[in-house]
Amino acid sequence: MHLSRDTPQVNGSTDYGKNVVEGLQKEEKLEQASVQKLSEEQDHVLKTFRLLIADLCQQFNGGHPGGAIGMAAIGVALWKYVMRYAPHTPTYFNRDRFVLSNGHTCLFQYTFLHLTGYKAMTLDQLKSYHSDRVDALCPGHPEIEHEGIEVTTGPLGQGIANAVGLAMASKNLQATYNKPDLDVISNHTWCMIGDACLQEGVGLEAISFAGHLKLNNLTVIYDNNQVTCDGSVDLTNTEDVNTKMAACGWDVIDIEDGCFDIEGLVEALNKARASTEKPTFINVHTVIGLGSAVAGDAVAHGAAFGTSDVANMKKAYGFNSEEHFVISEKVREFFGDIPARGQELVQAWEKKVQEYETKYPEEGAELRQRIEGRLPENWKELIPTSFPDAPTATRKSSGLVFNPIAEKIKNFMVGTADLSPSVNMIWKGKVDFQNPGLKTTCGITGNYSGRYIHYGVREHAMCAVSNGLAAFAPNTFIPVTSSFFMFYLYAAPAVRMGALQHLQVIHAATHDSIGMGEDGPTHQPIELANLYRAMPNLLYIRPADSEETAGAWITAIDAKNTPTIISTSRHTLPQLKQTRRDLVAKGAYVVEEVEDADVTLIGVGAELSHALEAAQELKAKKIKARVVSFPCQRLFEAQSTEYKRDTLRRHRGIPAVVIEPYAPNGWERYADAAACIKRFGHSLPGKAAYKYFGFDVPALTAKVESYLQQLRDDPLLKGEFVDL
Repeated sequence: MHLSRDTPQVNGSTDYGKNVVEGLQKEEKLEQASVQKLSEEQDHVLKTFRLLIADLCQQFNGGHPGGAIGMAAIGVALWKYVMRYAPHTPTYFNRDRFVLSNGHTCLFQYTFLHLTGYKAMTLDQLKSYHSDRVDALCPGHPEIEHEGIEVTTGPLGQGIANAVGLAMASKNLQATYNKPDLDVISNHTWCMIGDACLQEGVGLEAISFAGHLKLNNLTVIYDNNQVTCDGSVDLTNTEDVNTKMAACGWDVIDIEDGCFDIEGLVEALNKARASTEKPTFINVHTVIGLGSAVAGDAVAHGAAFGTSDVANMKKAYGFNSEEHFVISEKVREFFGDIPARGQELVQAWEKKVQEYETKYPEEGAELRQRIEGRLPENWKELIPTSFPDAPTATRKSSGLVFNPIAEKIKNFMVGTADLSPSVNMIWKGKVDFQNPGLKTTCGITGNYSGRYIHYGVREHAMCAVSNGLAAFAPNTFIPVTSSFFMFYLYAAPAVRMGALQHLQVIHAATHDSIGMGEDGPTHQPIELANLYRAMPNLLYIRPADSEETAGAWITAIDAKNTPTIISTSRHTLPQLKQTRRDLVAKGAYVVEEVEDADVTLIGVGAELSHALEAAQELKAKKIKARVVSFPCQRLFEAQSTEYKRDTLRRHRGIPAVVIEPYAPNGWERYADAAACIKRFGHSLPGKAAYKYFGFDVPALTAKVESYLQQLRDDPLLKGEFVDL
């Protein structure tokens, strides 16, 4: 092991990846030298682990054996000697967090969960990897629902960004609640990554941000085997990773012999935990598929080795080639003390919290509430009961609604991707979450107790980091992100991962229509709403005015297992007497009823006022138009059939026309015709853009008139969806 700063390296390695022969020669030399360092017990554990991985993949002839096998010594160092956790109390609040960002090596984590005593991960369950069991706890990438898994890491790079969020959560809790005599929060975040995580853009966004924040409670362990799916890493990467990490503000430690040097790994991991100033990057040189016929080759990455190769590995290790899934009593004993050790940690921590609650009753009660994921019962009383009558952009309405909540309730961590002046998320007296030693040119400073996060222009990392904040413990933190709606296309993979994990993250998306104006089609989100309306377990809400914005925030804060996008306007909107905050949760509701109506106009978000004005114009033409506000399709789908029918009244033969300057896809479920947009936008001031695309009131009135005439001329048109 050595600290590395200036040794010229290819991706942090001198030999690996140049060719397989050289790699295998080095492997043999390392093995000969390193086995002598291992105790007999450790050697047996490593061999058992590697053969178990080979058997688990060979069972169904699939999976990713190579990385997990190469990482065996890292796992022993972490789970046996360094990491603080409690297998029999998996949700122990002050546990260290472990994130497997290179999630395809999931057998690495699953096997250590089994060996260290997580009750749910039985040997039978461990053998479910790649099986057809629907109750399997060993999916192809780790999933948050299972004991011992902190976050779901699927797409590469997400996990390392999640780990940054987990570390930030600890930092904030420490700065808020720890006392000089009582450190109730002291956990560390460990993140395992591979070569690919260092190539993904979101990974570098997160790495850069963590270094800037000086998150010394975060350690990234790099499984440097110099192999990806296509071949050796130098096929695509010839950068000096160690120098890059140092430049990003990380301490860097090299482990030359990562397949065997457990002692060096433990020393490095403990050094990382003791860091006082910077996050730590441990560059661990390993051999993918160690001991197999394809060791050091890309073939070892994502395919079982074959029965003969696995049998040969067993013979070489002195195991019976005819036996499978062998875990000896010696291995069981090696990990046997860990559950009891974990329970001692739990009991000591609970005693410390009780002492804290006695000594600091006010902070103690608040901490307990945070641990239990509860908000103060009166949080809704912080929302204004009324709003100014003047036309107001709903992005400003968002601030009026939410900032009083954020000011008073510490669960909320609010961030923006370099758009503070535009998103209106700054509350009175806010403190930035920031490295306390930072002195900026602009004069803005902060500390780790702050709850306003300047993410910089890092939309993807912002949302992935927020998933980590939300995953720290259920609802201890409710992260809020903010940016232009169009930029949530950059963040979409992370938004999706939050929805998949049932994490409560609220995304405040502004500039959400052609009404945002002169920035033009690059910033006008014509198609993006369809992505988020289709995304499972996500609420996409477009409020029409301040009252509906209040309803959107109430709904989002009440949605404990669901992320929400609150989609708001840049341009001012009239404040409507008919809107109701309590009915936003229904997804759609009638704002203007007319008996014997000729048509229903569905207004969405910023265009609800257009629908109401068009209804008045149609009334002057003897056409009866009822109006429905439709802020959220998913919420509406959750209502009863009777409510949905009563709201839309299509079952009574009344045609419905939706008004929204987005792509029409999906509205055919609720409407018969649409005034929508099927092309990219145009660079014009907001009102001019609405007029250009036919969303001014005279144009809308004419479209509805024409549609109703077409229905009279061709009754069969009623069964078809018509773009107006």
